[in-house]
Amino acid sequence: MDEPSDDLLMRAFAAGEGRAFERLYARHEAALYRFVRRLMGVAAATQVDEVFQDTWMKAIEARRSWQPQGAAFRTWLFTIAHHRAIDCLRRSGREVSLDCDDDDRGSAPAEPAGAPWSAWPPAPEGAASAATAALTAEDRLFWRRAGQRLLECLEGLPVPQKAAFLLHHEDGLAVDEVARALEVGFETAKTRLRYAMAKLRLCMGAYLPGKVGA
Repeated sequence: MDEPSDDLLMRAFAAGEGRAFERLYARHEAALYRFVRRLMGVAAATQVDEVFQDTWMKAIEARRSWQPQGAAFRTWLFTIAHHRAIDCLRRSGREVSLDCDDDDRGSAPAEPAGAPWSAWPPAPEGAASAATAALTAEDRLFWRRAGQRLLECLEGLPVPQKAAFLLHHEDGLAVDEVARALEVGFETAKTRLRYAMAKLRLCMGAYLPGKVGA
């Protein structure tokens, strides 16, 4: 049988079916927690659970008034999480501007000439275990370092650009969904993604031969 949509589950939960919420939670728990953890960053790691739990509490409180209004439940959930994360970061004394990134007012992000990643070893494809087994020991070490380096580089992104990158590249939201989740215009979402990718490429050494940001 086809799995019920998030919309149907949310409506069932609003009607008093507790198991409908359990299914929603199980369906989105991992992705939401990952988004919150990476958006908050290392400096605010102790507050990740608070933001995660507050997000679900907000969803529970809004169950009777919730309407899709063109947004998927998942997008709506990420919007709540984004708001709670920003609130938490600001309460902690961090300066977080969401109106406009300073870089967005200037020219396009700087990128070296040439094709990024061209000198890097092939990335593993297919089933994780089989793909990893096919790599040489040196390549496996390289991709472990690349993964760690990516997390370090994400830490350096401004929050608006980091949020856009995470929603699009990790959680698979289309650009229009990213814009809706972050409550910005489509072009603003595209710009933030472009700047995020340019900064990550430079930070990770995407144009360097076979090494990660040495």
